[in-house]
Amino acid sequence: MIQQNFIKIYEESFKKNWDLPALTNYKDRETLSYGQLSENIARLHILFGELGIEQGDKIALVGKNHTAWSGVFLATITYGAIIVPILHEFNPESMEHIIAHSESKCVFINDTIWENLNKPKIDIPVFALPSFNLLQSENEDTKEIVNRLDTLFAEKYPAGFGQDDIVYADVDNSEVICLNYTSGTTGFSKGVMLTANNFAGNITYAHTLNLLFTGERDLAFLPMAHAYGCAFDFLYALSTGVHVTLLDVIPSPQNLVKAFQEIKPHIIITVPLIFEKIYKKKILPVIEKPIMRALLNIPGVSGLIYRKMRKSLTESLGGNFREVIIGGAALGKDVEAFFHKIKFPFTVGYGMTECAPLISYDHHYDFVPTSCGSVLKGIMEARIDSADPENIPGEIQVRGENVMKGYYKNPEATKAAFTQDGWLKTGDSGVMKGRRLFIKGRIKTMILGASGQNIYPEEIESKLNNLPYVAESLVIERENKLVALVYPDFAAMETGGIDKNALSRIMNDNKGLLNKQVANYERISAIEIIENEFEKTPKKSIKRFLYV
Repeated sequence: MIQQNFIKIYEESFKKNWDLPALTNYKDRETLSYGQLSENIARLHILFGELGIEQGDKIALVGKNHTAWSGVFLATITYGAIIVPILHEFNPESMEHIIAHSESKCVFINDTIWENLNKPKIDIPVFALPSFNLLQSENEDTKEIVNRLDTLFAEKYPAGFGQDDIVYADVDNSEVICLNYTSGTTGFSKGVMLTANNFAGNITYAHTLNLLFTGERDLAFLPMAHAYGCAFDFLYALSTGVHVTLLDVIPSPQNLVKAFQEIKPHIIITVPLIFEKIYKKKILPVIEKPIMRALLNIPGVSGLIYRKMRKSLTESLGGNFREVIIGGAALGKDVEAFFHKIKFPFTVGYGMTECAPLISYDHHYDFVPTSCGSVLKGIMEARIDSADPENIPGEIQVRGENVMKGYYKNPEATKAAFTQDGWLKTGDSGVMKGRRLFIKGRIKTMILGASGQNIYPEEIESKLNNLPYVAESLVIERENKLVALVYPDFAAMETGGIDKNALSRIMNDNKGLLNKQVANYERISAIEIIENEFEKTPKKSIKRFLYV
């Protein structure tokens, strides 16, 4: 058990950083200081009490990154209740199911999302974000409570709300404080029971890394309803007195670059997709030009070119960050190799929602290409289910402070997730050298070749995705042959004046190029064109089970 009480971290941080800016909405530039955020939390505590919510009750939260979303999350856990963050990208049926399955006592939700839900299925109080207006309640008393909230607040704090009034619930680290439903890539989502200790393990470990310091800036553009963004862009940042700007606009490359240059964050926490797009759209077209290829083969000249590229990329991302942390999915090997070659300050970590989320990490200056960091020392342990863990891939299994309590109301799934001796089965295949992990792919996606070879489709896809006019791909097995499903880069085709009728020829050429880059047993027999983007999980991983 982590010694530092998780809830007390925020009680102390909010008092200490009272006058500093805590949260800003990027779109409207509304900013809350740590003191104002604390006051908003206090108002919500009064509302919870009047609604009859008790410690251990669940509160559902549906919406995009916003100061109001942040306030509800923090108010819930500091009250002693259990937060149920629901990704705004889930479909309405999934949201309705999660609200019911979690037995939530009330819901806070964006108005636009609420409009698409089947309202009769939800018979608990529903509050709008960011206005906190009451959208629905079968109890007339709830309306009266909302109308009297200002009066109730004034009665409780007649001299105004101050630093000494920040006193949060006594929540032991062993208690569940979050039900995080993840859709994953293998079927319907399960409610991951995360304890205060799971979060404390992540946050206190992050403190030892000195990633951020009081008064510094962070730009949160990953969904905070997901464990990765929640733990590091949000909970870790606020525990350190950092000013977090919440990107409440679409995280398109244009919007991100503009926000990076305005905010100039001290750290960048992202997923592979962002950097794979930068590499494919901005870098690959340059380095593949014949004259550039020639220059990059000249000793001395190549170093100058790489330094210039690194400087340009750094400036486009604000020019103020110590390192870029990439997680949530595997980074394409070609992309990773290039960024390592130009000495760009990035690292690749590894985790899963069931570990809230971190399992392994290395600072960028310790990062080893193709790895995903070292298992967190003193916090987590890992082992490989293999006769030769350093050389023969096997399932990565973990245990430690960050490992979940189990799946909510699902003892069968919980039992299946652990080995008989108590290690969490990650479902990922890899090797481990020392404490450093090297992931090969998902066990469930591995394909067994005709002669018994292990084929990891993700490795083939990373090469295919860098070929002309391929936006994304999925390699599957059909009748003992490998087939690549490809969603073309239609935007690039339009920009380049490429007619759709040329797609068949282009993809046939790509097949030839790909098959020269892979082992004989990894060669694909055909490329099939998909007209619509692949359906994805919140981490932007393709939902493979829909296409196999």
